[in-house]
Amino acid sequence: MWAAAEVQIEMMHRIIISVAAVLSGLVFASGAYAQLAPAENITTTVARLIHYVAHDGVRRSAWLLLPLGYYANVLPVSPELAIAISTDGVGTKLLVAQRLERYDTVGIDCVAMNANDIICVGARPLSLVDYIAVHHVDPDALAAIAKGLHDGARLADLNIPGGEIAQLREMVHGDHGYPFELVGTCIGTVHPQKVLIGADVAAGDAVIGFPCSGLHSNGYTLARHALLERAGLRLDSHVAELGRTLGEELLEPTVMYVRPALALIDAGMSVKALLHITGDGLLNLARVAAPMGFVIDRPLPPQPIFALIQRAASTPSMGRWSTDMTSRPRWLTALTPSWGCEL
Repeated sequence: MWAAAEVQIEMMHRIIISVAAVLSGLVFASGAYAQLAPAENITTTVARLIHYVAHDGVRRSAWLLLPLGYYANVLPVSPELAIAISTDGVGTKLLVAQRLERYDTVGIDCVAMNANDIICVGARPLSLVDYIAVHHVDPDALAAIAKGLHDGARLADLNIPGGEIAQLREMVHGDHGYPFELVGTCIGTVHPQKVLIGADVAAGDAVIGFPCSGLHSNGYTLARHALLERAGLRLDSHVAELGRTLGEELLEPTVMYVRPALALIDAGMSVKALLHITGDGLLNLARVAAPMGFVIDRPLPPQPIFALIQRAASTPSMGRWSTDMTSRPRWLTALTPSWGCEL
């Protein structure tokens, strides 16, 4: 069991991290993050943009139930209904799909990266629209992408009522396969009084972790550099410790956590926060609204792909546990691989 331990943490004035990304998975924690503070794991440009939108008159507090920067935001519609909304893409995992000329699974990733964020505010995913930017229209490739979106929608129990295909010959290019970009925007529903932000997290609350299927849709810039460039592996190389080719492993779809998350909520369990572990690894636990830290004494074992990347990149051990979370001499214990993430 993972237990939450009370730690005095003032929200992140400084985050010193050497890693993040690839221990993908959804953690049901005792809290979520409700304040955005400057941090070194986002660029200055993005930080300034968020500050402008949040503080310089664009944001209308009456329209939003959460600050900007969380997994999703929530818009009140009535005293009984609020709409959660989030947007995300697949990242450079698309480059692997393009090299292999296999496009029928990345749609699942697009749906999962969005739906998994929507449930983090306690919302039930309802609908997703997609945006596909292409160099040119290829009916076969687009049909394969659409199949993945369809499969993802079934796994997330949501519908896709429409989307957009933009043909941008001057902007979308690639060296392999069919060049395209894939992004989705998802909405869900939640009662305004049942939005999960983790404000009532207390010492002794349990943390339940669900395993990932591999890299999900994070860390692919590092993975490609380490495995393809440094280690000289090929996507069609069979890797014994993976039990399949490298390409098959890297295209393993992101796990959809919608059903297990909602099953816990529907069963009446006291779920106080939902954390989608993606770009910052288990440092996402620091998003909890309550001033809490976490002790993880029985972490989920990582999949073999992580050790393979670690060796190829010649990185330090993935067993380093302490990460400085504040300018004060306090520490938050978190399991994070000791290498950088895809930004």
